[in-house]
Amino acid sequence: MSGPREKNTWDSVKRIDIDEIAMRKGHQDFVTVIGDIEQGSLLDVIDSHRSADIIETLIQQPLELREQVAEVSIDMWGGFPKVIAQVFPNAILVYDRFHVMKLVNSELNRLRKAVGMTLRGSRYLLLKNQTDLSEEQRLQLEVILNHSCCLRIAYELKEEFRQIYETARTSQSGKRCFQTWLHHAQQLYQESCQTISEHLDGICNYFISHSSSGAIEGMNNRIKLIKRQGYGFTNFENFRARLLACFFHWFLLSPEVQESRNCIQI
Repeated sequence: MSGPREKNTWDSVKRIDIDEIAMRKGHQDFVTVIGDIEQGSLLDVIDSHRSADIIETLIQQPLELREQVAEVSIDMWGGFPKVIAQVFPNAILVYDRFHVMKLVNSELNRLRKAVGMTLRGSRYLLLKNQTDLSEEQRLQLEVILNHSCCLRIAYELKEEFRQIYETARTSQSGKRCFQTWLHHAQQLYQESCQTISEHLDGICNYFISHSSSGAIEGMNNRIKLIKRQGYGFTNFENFRARLLACFFHWFLLSPEVQESRNCIQI
């Protein structure tokens, strides 16, 4: 565990993301990463993924800074809601859209394997958003879907699920759409349906501010790049220091900061 965190890094933070990553690929040395959703920046790295340790570290932030956090986006790991309840008294819990879609995509991929679809590229075409497919890819996808009626139905259900995220405008309308989807999908997506049903309110909180996971996924990709450049890390403090230094450097080079500097010089 590390010492007290710097107050100024949390100034004006309203929406955060909490996730866990491994310091070294293939190892169980998980750490917890805290990111600012609006800025796509790194706030902190904690040497644990136990809820008690995360609470112990985050509670060191002044209460007035923790009270200003209005939203915390997480995956569906069981310990994070407890962290939010104890550390961020005014925040709503949002289950991250990326992780929810990952549940559905994983089950679709298992069905692909179960029906014997082994064509090269079939996994990629089935999991990619339909709107992003080229005309050639659409034709290839059609060949894949003709292989199995069940696979076609499961694919269409996956796209319907994604469309709910794109079209629903309130948590109430999103919840109604998801409940309808759950009713139709339960035979092909048994595991996903159970998990989504258990976390439905937090999933539907997404529609309050439509938080995009894009900035945080970009942050995670940067962290992976740093890990590769460092050939893995065995010392947590070195790992944390490298991450914070790199993200601060990227922040200084960001277009927003450069524009602000130019205005000051003028």
